Amino acid sequence: MNTYTTFRVIFLAVVISLAMGPLAARLARLAGLVDVPGSAPHKHHESLVPVAGGIVLFLTFLLVSFVEGLYKQPSIPPLLVIPVIVFLFGLLDDRKGLSPFWKFVGQIIATVILIYTGTYIRLFHQNWLNYGLTLFWMVGVTNAYNFVDSMDGLAVGLAAMAAAFFMLVTVESLQFNLSLFSTILLGACLGSFYFNAPPARLFLGDAGSQFLGFVLAALGIAYNPIGFSPLASWYVPILLVGVPIFDAALVIFSRLRRGKPIYQAALDHTFHRLVILGMSSNRAVLTMHIAALILGSLAFLALDQPPAIANGIFITVFIIGVIGVLFLDTRKTITTQL
Repeated sequence: MNTYTTFRVIFLAVVISLAMGPLAARLARLAGLVDVPGSAPHKHHESLVPVAGGIVLFLTFLLVSFVEGLYKQPSIPPLLVIPVIVFLFGLLDDRKGLSPFWKFVGQIIATVILIYTGTYIRLFHQNWLNYGLTLFWMVGVTNAYNFVDSMDGLAVGLAAMAAAFFMLVTVESLQFNLSLFSTILLGACLGSFYFNAPPARLFLGDAGSQFLGFVLAALGIAYNPIGFSPLASWYVPILLVGVPIFDAALVIFSRLRRGKPIYQAALDHTFHRLVILGMSSNRAVLTMHIAALILGSLAFLALDQPPAIANGIFITVFIIGVIGVLFLDTRKTITTQL
């Protein structure tokens, strides 16, 4: 993995995704994968939009992985094949509308297979604890990206940033196959962003957002920093996907507090609350992207610190996150509109 390879892969993924966009849009329309304006209270777009962004992401990712021979590398095939399950369940949801139960079924099946192949969190001596934490992490992050896909360009931009940080941090850990894996994902996200940026010409749909979440969650487990104690590095994947986690925590807390169903779409995400506070749509998205950049940078900075300081940084970020949830959910200008 070197600079030439990095930019070659990004170039290839961007070009393929740009070329695939119009074709995926046409196929989505033929298959009835379109989002109808006004079909739900939170859908304010003005015309039919193909739900094909996930198809562009998924096919670009697999095609470039094949061209680069990533499937031949040790431990990588499960990370390429298993997300197909989550993608297909998401695609079925985009077409038919699955209940939350069946979404969880798809995510759990994929996670169980991932654990069976040997990719799981290894923090405890008892494997049942490791398996349980892995299931919680995989399902949690997958749904966090599904939740945060509340505005054009938001989820795919956050995923691109997380992939870029994983690309860098896995180089530092000498996991060059994972770095190539992350680079392919980054390029696919950048190309897809062209179609998903506001006003979106293609929506990610559940297929796209859940695919991104599952792949990034699996990357977080596979990442294994060399020369760093787990006590000083365990938080890195959490910070790299911290903004979607924050949004999911805010939404779940807010809906439980008000007795609303957790998995019912509504205008109560971080993005919507920032807009209520007076930000424009573009600035609200930019704010969340900058927050992800700051968290990713903190993950790198903390990694080079002694365990006590590194964990202190994470605890500080956690406390700020809790304060942020309480602030956004109790602000009078917001609560009057929820």
